Amino acid sequence: MSDRWYSEAVVYCLDIDTYADSDGDGVGDIRGLIGRLDYLARLGVTCLWLHPIHPSPNRDDGYDATDYYNIDPRFGSLGDFAELLHQAQLRGIRVIIDLVVNHTSDQHPWFQSARSSPDSPYRDWYVWSDHEPDDRHQGMVFPGEQHETWTYDRTAKAWYYHRFYRFQPDLNVTNPEVRAEIKKIMSFWLQLGVAGFRMDAVPFIIEQTEPGNPDSPKDFEFLTELRQHVQWRRGDAVLLAEANVEPDELPVFFGDAGGSANRLHMLFDFMLNGRLMLALARQDPEPVIEALRDTPALPEGGQWATFLRNHDEIDLSRLTTEQRNEVYAQFGPDENMRIYDRGIRRRLAPMLGNDRRRIELAYALQFSLRGTPVLRYGEEIGMGDDLSLPGRESIRTPMQWSYQPNAGFSTAEPEKLVRPVIDKGEFSYEQVNVTAQRIDRNSLLAWFERMIRTLREAPEIGSGSTTHIDQPMPPGVLAHRADGATGTMVFLHNLSTEDAEVDLSSLAPESDLPIDVLTDRSYEPVGKLDRLKVAGYGYRWIRLCRSWSS
Repeated sequence: MSDRWYSEAVVYCLDIDTYADSDGDGVGDIRGLIGRLDYLARLGVTCLWLHPIHPSPNRDDGYDATDYYNIDPRFGSLGDFAELLHQAQLRGIRVIIDLVVNHTSDQHPWFQSARSSPDSPYRDWYVWSDHEPDDRHQGMVFPGEQHETWTYDRTAKAWYYHRFYRFQPDLNVTNPEVRAEIKKIMSFWLQLGVAGFRMDAVPFIIEQTEPGNPDSPKDFEFLTELRQHVQWRRGDAVLLAEANVEPDELPVFFGDAGGSANRLHMLFDFMLNGRLMLALARQDPEPVIEALRDTPALPEGGQWATFLRNHDEIDLSRLTTEQRNEVYAQFGPDENMRIYDRGIRRRLAPMLGNDRRRIELAYALQFSLRGTPVLRYGEEIGMGDDLSLPGRESIRTPMQWSYQPNAGFSTAEPEKLVRPVIDKGEFSYEQVNVTAQRIDRNSLLAWFERMIRTLREAPEIGSGSTTHIDQPMPPGVLAHRADGATGTMVFLHNLSTEDAEVDLSSLAPESDLPIDVLTDRSYEPVGKLDRLKVAGYGYRWIRLCRSWSS
């Protein structure tokens, strides 16, 4: 790949503790992950995104770090991690890690020192107020579970700020020493060999918190500093971040007003994700068309990251109340399926009724849209969720590898597992596992492998431009195209249950013979593009023309 390798990557995200346990203690570890790298290479993964790997009290699944320069001992050692990077590189897989520097754990030595005395060298590393701030009960990230953003500390005799849980005090990024430390942390892991970072809660990292001001200003120049620092340390390193903000605010996260792409390389496309869910719920592509139309122009080198499911809830906050209720009615009808008054805590397969046609359609659509696709572990085999677990843990159950006890995840006694495996119903590990699907050429896993191989043959999707084909279509059908230096692809996705016929003869190329490269079933040859049939919940990826000189 080029130095913008991320534009043609397939990103796979996982929690080490629920992926593969090598030593039988019930917790997944790095050595277990190393043993599964060949599986990931066969799937077609080119970039591995690891959720928090640092030592932590684990009150928030590792997002409450106590040491940014080490590995959680449950996972292994720094030596194990270095070996993971080496083995992944041998298979053509880059590794990025979570960078969680908006806050630390309240058990971090920095915070313990900061609260101990006003004269502590770390006192100004956090955000304090001597008086109760007026905005104490505003700006909570987890409404319903979190009731304030300022907490009084009796030892410090002051209020400290926390956008997230009270045990996660925010770092003060206006302090030059904090900024220098964040750069030092990034340098450490880049030197070890990581290919970049997924930056957690970016809008809050750059927030210049002012007590009593719920709309504190943001310092985007800090993102410019981080980009410059990273590029000097490793030229091909990537910054992938989440910024669930209004669409007109997004371009400034990529670059400054001059149009330079001098900040983040990639952002998760939350707007598209919510619209995708609404389109699937309605069986109507219009919300996706709106998302493509309303997407702000990005500077050269800027890239979207697309996703259907990730490690958090499906965030529907960018939809209207009525639209959100439509999605709830289809995919989260029970209150137990929802979380934070804004989202759904389920995996995609159970949301879609375990309907193989709809699952394929949804992922074929996601992977064909502009940007870099991100895939959550277990989605490639259609894993389910465990709604008896609290909060987001419902979709963080152990990977289901085989028919063996504990789904082949661990040899520990069931009660010692980091989380219980799914062992009942249609999504139990006896029904859904890698071993069974690996030998079944018609399995969902086999389909994912085939689809990802096809994606790798269509670099226009990631590095080209994507446009909606604006002409009359049968109800439920979305037609779009991707154009790049390597050629042109056309895509048809039918979100409805009814078969349809589409006329795209106006797109007939001057050269090459259009051909299907990925379909849900066998169709008549493409021909002149004038009578393209697509089944209900069906899809067709069509190679329109190819530039062999690219």
